[in-house]
Formats: sequence, structure tokens, C-alpha cells
Amino acid sequence: MKTNGPPESSAAWTFLSNHGHVLVCIVRDPNVRVREIAQAVGVTERAVQRILRELEEARVIVRTRHGRRTHYEVNEGVPLRHPIEAQHSVGELVRVVGS
Repeated sequence: MKTNGPPESSAAWTFLSNHGHVLVCIVRDPNVRVREIAQAVGVTERAVQRILRELEEARVIVRTRHGRRTHYEVNEGVPLRHPIEAQHSVGELVRVVGS
């Protein structure tokens, strides 16, 4: 019997969306590459680029170019988007799951 990790029957869904997963990757490494995010999240690089664009448009992240690399900064004061958790901020979320 498998005892570490989630039961195999729950592998079809996760508690966080791909947007949340991308955000966690950024919190863990603000200089992470799109390719590394895609591999960690299990989506295409194109999907990661779309998610990054949406997070930037929502002002959740700020992207800054440093030569050929991109540095990401998370705006922790932004409230979460769904009405159920809107009283909580991005910072609260990343403090819980980003470390």
C-alpha cells in the first residue's frame, strides 16, 4: 500500500490551478525559466507564457529583464480573485504553499 503522497485515485485533480502552480514556482525561484516552470507544472511553455501574461495583467507579478534572463516579483498585496477567498491576499497564499 502506498503511504506517501496523495492516493492514486486523486491524481486527476489538484487543489491549486495552473496559475497557482506557476506562482509557487516563481516564489520558490524568482529567476526561474519558462521551460522549468512548464516542466514543474506539467504544461507547455506556451501555456506558461499565457499564464505569466495573465498574472502580469492582473498585477500579481512584475517581470523585469536582466540581460537575457527574466526576474519575477510577486505583488503579495493583491487579493485572491474568487469571492470565496477574496478577503485573503496572494501573499497569504504564497506564504502557505510557496516555501
